[in-house]
Amino acid sequence: MNRKTLVLPAVVGLLAPALAACGGSGSGDGDDAIAVGTTDAFAISKEVPAPFDPAYAYDAGSWSLLRQTVQGLMALPRAGGDPQPEAAEQCGFTDTGNERYSCTLRKGLTFSDGEPLTAADVKFSIERVRDIKIKDPSGSDALVANVEEIETQGDREVIFHLKSPDATFPYKLATPTAGIVSKDHYPKNKLRDGFEVSGSGPYIAEQEVDGDRLVKTVFTKNPKYKGEFKPQSDKVELHSFDDTKSMGKALEDGDIDLMARTMSPEQVRDLDASSDKKIDLVEMQGLEIRYLAFNTNAPVAKSKAVRQAMAQVIDRGALASSVYGPTAEPLFSLVPSTITGHANSFFNKYGNPSPAKARALLDKANISTPVKLTLHYTTDHYGPATKKEFELLRKQLNDSGLFDVSIKGVPWGTFRPAERDGKYAVYGMGWFPDFPDADSFIAPFLDKGNFLGSPYANPDIIDQLIPTSRREADRLAASKSIRKIQDIVAEDVPVLPLWQGKQYIAARDDITGVEWALNSSSSLQLWELGRGVSG
Repeated sequence: MNRKTLVLPAVVGLLAPALAACGGSGSGDGDDAIAVGTTDAFAISKEVPAPFDPAYAYDAGSWSLLRQTVQGLMALPRAGGDPQPEAAEQCGFTDTGNERYSCTLRKGLTFSDGEPLTAADVKFSIERVRDIKIKDPSGSDALVANVEEIETQGDREVIFHLKSPDATFPYKLATPTAGIVSKDHYPKNKLRDGFEVSGSGPYIAEQEVDGDRLVKTVFTKNPKYKGEFKPQSDKVELHSFDDTKSMGKALEDGDIDLMARTMSPEQVRDLDASSDKKIDLVEMQGLEIRYLAFNTNAPVAKSKAVRQAMAQVIDRGALASSVYGPTAEPLFSLVPSTITGHANSFFNKYGNPSPAKARALLDKANISTPVKLTLHYTTDHYGPATKKEFELLRKQLNDSGLFDVSIKGVPWGTFRPAERDGKYAVYGMGWFPDFPDADSFIAPFLDKGNFLGSPYANPDIIDQLIPTSRREADRLAASKSIRKIQDIVAEDVPVLPLWQGKQYIAARDDITGVEWALNSSSSLQLWELGRGVSG
C-alpha cells in the first residue's frame, strides 16, 4: 500500500474502519515490545487521587489504560455496531420494557492474580461505582445510576433491575466505569488511590512513576484472560510525553512505534505531506467534540440573551479551519453529524454569524455592552492548539464590539475541580463519548447529576425527552425526542458546540492493527497492535 494517509470512514453513525494498514499480520510473538506515545498526563494530587479507579476515571486518557486491564461484561466490536458479550457469554433484556437485563458469565473466569471472577464480583463492582461517595465526583457514576438492584443466581448469572427503561444500558456496560474489579484490591467505600489498576482484561499493567507523575505503563499479556479480544503482542509500552513535539521526535527517531493522542494539527499536515515511507498516518472519522459551557448561575452567564449572543457571533467555520485545518469541522449541535438523531439546531436558529443580530438580542434583554467575561480553558488536556483556539474566540467576540473578553488557561488538575465547583462562568471543554449513541452526547450534560455539575436543569429534557428516547431500542425511532432536545439546547444555550474533530494515529510501517487501535471514544485498544514486516 503506497498511500501515506489511510482514511477510515464512518458508517451509519458508528465508526467502522474499512481499510487495512500497511504491513503483514501481527505476529503476536511478543519478542519486541511495541512502544506507544501519548501526551495524556497522569499525576496524583489532592484533587485527582485515583486517576485509574473505575469509580473515578472519566476521561479518554484514563479509559485508554483501563480498557487494557479491566474487563467489562460487554464490549464494542472493532467495526462498530451493537455491544457484544466480553466477560459475559451472553446478555440481553428479558422483558419488553428494557428494564430487566440479564447476563451469563463465561465459564472459568479469573482475575489476573488467579482468583475466580464470579457474579458476586460484578455486583460488587457496579454497586461500588453507583454508591461510592467521594468529595469531588467525576460524574462517571451517572452511567450506572439507573441500576436499582443487582440480583445474582449462582456464580455466573447476573440480573440488573433498572429504575426506568434504558435501551442504551448494554453500551454502558461496555464502558470502563462498569469494569469488573476485585474486592481484594478495590475497597467498597473509598477509592483505590494511586496509579495501580488490576482486573481480568487482556493485559496486566505495571507503572513507572516519577514522583507523583506517571511516565510509562508496561502492558504484559494476561495469560488468564478469557474474552473476545486477541492480543497481537505480548508486551506494549505506553509512554507519556510532555508535548507533541517531543512525542513526534521520538517517533521519527524510532524510540516509539506509534503516537496517538494528542497530535497537533501541524503534525498531521506535515505527516500527510511527508515523503517518509517508514511512517504511516491513519485518519479516522472522530466523535470528539469541543464546546463552551456556562455556569448559568454566574451573574455574567445567567442571562440567556448573553449566551444566545455569543452563539450568534462565534464563527465556527473560521475557528475550525484557522486553528485545526482539515482535522476539524464546524459543529452545530451537541450530537455530531455522524450520529443517528443529529440535527443542525444551532445553525437552524442562528444561521451565519451576525453581530447585528447579536446586538438585537442583547438590546431586547436590556443588557449593557460590552459584556465583560473571562473564557477559561485547560492548557494541557486537549492539545497544544487549545490556546490558539481561545485566542481566536476572544478576537471574534471582541471584534463584534459587544463583548470585552479575556482568556485564562490553567492545568487540567486545577481546571477540572474548579469547573465542577462552579468557579468559572464560561469555560471550554472537550468530550469523547462514552459510547457511539446520541444519549452519550446529551445525558452527560443535561441530565441529573451531569458530568459538568451544571445548574441548568430543563424539566422537559430530564423528565420526558431523555426517558422517552431511552425506551426506544431502535435508535432511529428515538430521533424525534433527540432532535427536540437539541432544539431546546439551541434556544437556552447551556452549552455552545464549536467543532467536531477527526482522529489520527501515526505509526511506523511495521506496526499492524493500527486501523483498529482507537475506538469511537478515542480510547486506545492496544491489543490490536502487532509487529509485521516493514516495507
